Amino acid sequence: MNSSYERLQRCYESFREKIDFSPKVALVLGSGLGDYAEGIQVEAVLDYHEIEGFPVSTVAGHKGRFIFGYVKDVPVVIMQGRVHYYEGYPMEQVVLPIRLMKLMGAEVLFLTNASGGINFDFHAGDFMLITGQIASFVPSPLIGPNMDELGVRFPDMSQVYKKDLQDVIRGAALDLGIPLKEGTYIQFTGPAYESPEEIKMARTLGADAVGMSTACEAVAANHMGMRICGISCVTNLACGITDQPLTHAEVKETADRVAPLFKQLVTETIVRIYQGMKA
Repeated sequence: MNSSYERLQRCYESFREKIDFSPKVALVLGSGLGDYAEGIQVEAVLDYHEIEGFPVSTVAGHKGRFIFGYVKDVPVVIMQGRVHYYEGYPMEQVVLPIRLMKLMGAEVLFLTNASGGINFDFHAGDFMLITGQIASFVPSPLIGPNMDELGVRFPDMSQVYKKDLQDVIRGAALDLGIPLKEGTYIQFTGPAYESPEEIKMARTLGADAVGMSTACEAVAANHMGMRICGISCVTNLACGITDQPLTHAEVKETADRVAPLFKQLVTETIVRIYQGMKA
């Protein structure tokens, strides 16, 4: 058996021994949404340290645990603290949490993150509906022997972010009166912020926002047949667009400022997605 798949199975068995819950939607919390889970009906909490063979987030402010519960009446698993490639983990471990949430029962993956705005029309504090992505600058999580139990060797990537779920997010934002940009997200490895030349390259390639996560997670989820949607919070303008040096403090400050609106949008979207699943 594939060693990566064996690790995944051990994690799943460790989860089943401790938690009796079947989520329908998986939510990955980006910067600014770290305390979102505290506002839901929590049924169980599972710290990453309690899962055999599970990678542990080392980023300050990322709590490193799964929250199981209900957003309104929607059974969800929330990833409170993601694992990043720049932390030194192999890519197959970076996406292991995504694969595990699929095995838990989640059919939809809702990705959120903080990003730098590349599009000249973006401003700090904007929300961007992710309509597509560029993952070519980080290793693919599918490199190596294929896990046939999860998906095919050569998965189609023509519609990673499902158009019907994009419409759900658009409708939720419109009804809540929350302005929503749209665009393509590009992932670089980090942890250094991008140079002005790299941002110019990314814009030339068609990217609207840049970050250090998310795209690799979407590749793994797409491989497994999950339905994916995503929203990026533009917390700063990328290097070269502004003369101000980039700092993590600026990212966190902006993310915290717009967090209440972000939470409203996430909640309404999850409720509407679930209604569509039951229809």
